[in-house]
Amino acid sequence: MAANVTFHFTKETPGNQMFSDVKALNKFNDEGFKKFVDLVLHFLIGSTDGERFLSDLESFAQEHGASLNPLKNITKTLLTFFKCAAKQNLSAQYVQEDMENLGLSKEKTPYLLESWKSNLIGLSRSVMAQTFMVNPLVDMEWKFGVTAASSDMKVVGNSFLQLKLVVDKGGKKEDVYMELTLPQFYSFLHEMEKARTALEYFS
Repeated sequence: MAANVTFHFTKETPGNQMFSDVKALNKFNDEGFKKFVDLVLHFLIGSTDGERFLSDLESFAQEHGASLNPLKNITKTLLTFFKCAAKQNLSAQYVQEDMENLGLSKEKTPYLLESWKSNLIGLSRSVMAQTFMVNPLVDMEWKFGVTAASSDMKVVGNSFLQLKLVVDKGGKKEDVYMELTLPQFYSFLHEMEKARTALEYFS
């Protein structure tokens, strides 16, 4: 790791295992890399359940001649990265910077970024839903803003919503911060409305 490298997906310095796991992704051929990224993202957004995901992972290992245990470590690393990046609502540029600083080759990043952008709304929704399911929501604060300056010119002028969720973790309150673009926020509201309707129907 280069000295003084800062990351966007975490404030802490990633462990050596994360660097090793990301570099191991470079060993996959293009087809295998794309399939693996898709497997992880589909599981994160809820398109694949846990049992099916493990089965698909075993099939992937056999198909590409990979050892299952190291593959599970790589999977955990990629899951952790995507979850943290979704919580921070990272732009594609920041995802690229972080992954390349972790050791992913420049040849592999285009497909990962394409998949990230196409699944970002589903990822954000999934992360918020998991937060609510695991920890009861005690309070919530929000505020709207507009991006005035950024190294990514495409996001300048875009509106966003900052959320502060106060959750109960076993009697101890903890703040969870998230930032959503307006399309992500409206999608989240739509999902919450569907959940409310289902609860009313069964009550």
